[in-house]
Amino acid sequence: MTEPAESFHEVLAGIAPKSSARAREAIERHLAHSSHAGSMNAPALHRLARAIGRDHGVAKRLWASGEQTARFLAPLVEISTGVTPQQMESWVREFDSWGLVDCCCRYLFLDTRDAWKKAVEWSRRTREFEKRAGFSLMAYLAIHDKSAKDARFHRLLKIVERHATDERHFVKKAANWALRQIGKRNLRLNRAALQTARRIRTLDSRAARWIASDAIRELSSKRVARRLRARRR
Repeated sequence: MTEPAESFHEVLAGIAPKSSARAREAIERHLAHSSHAGSMNAPALHRLARAIGRDHGVAKRLWASGEQTARFLAPLVEISTGVTPQQMESWVREFDSWGLVDCCCRYLFLDTRDAWKKAVEWSRRTREFEKRAGFSLMAYLAIHDKSAKDARFHRLLKIVERHATDERHFVKKAANWALRQIGKRNLRLNRAALQTARRIRTLDSRAARWIASDAIRELSSKRVARRLRARRR
């Protein structure tokens, strides 16, 4: 018989004795003022993560607990340089909400050496939240990977176009997000993203038309044009 997983509170209680005084105080404050994991909001999670610090063992235990808020905390304390493709696959298969997808992509997967590879791989998946993870990673790479060459994003634009007919809410929203963020990197990619969006708009799909129309509205706006011209200067 397998042992039951630790609860979120059991994980935190186990951390406290070995933590710094500041971390113990933050953990004990949480344990004293909440009766269940779901009571923590995002700012509180980030404060607790800063107090705990990066710790692979803690992240592993938090994820294994299966509790939703514990899983939101796990990527905030995991060490990105030690994350393997196997761990990424294990976690992505258990995604059950768009919020958890985006939290893991933003605060952990983005900083791994396999981020680009997984963005492409996951965009081809069948399951909704796995596929969203691919496009969510694309959006975050467009925002945060300042050294990436335009050619890498041209490849992602082709992938967005290829999958733009997926009608599922959390997939089409992420595909649109990736398209818009790529188009806001610089003037060259803005033109490429607008061309992609116009081709997408011709597809016989409600999702494609929404993805394209929303992206064209933002990427052709005066506000975005001013920002990109200023960035070029």
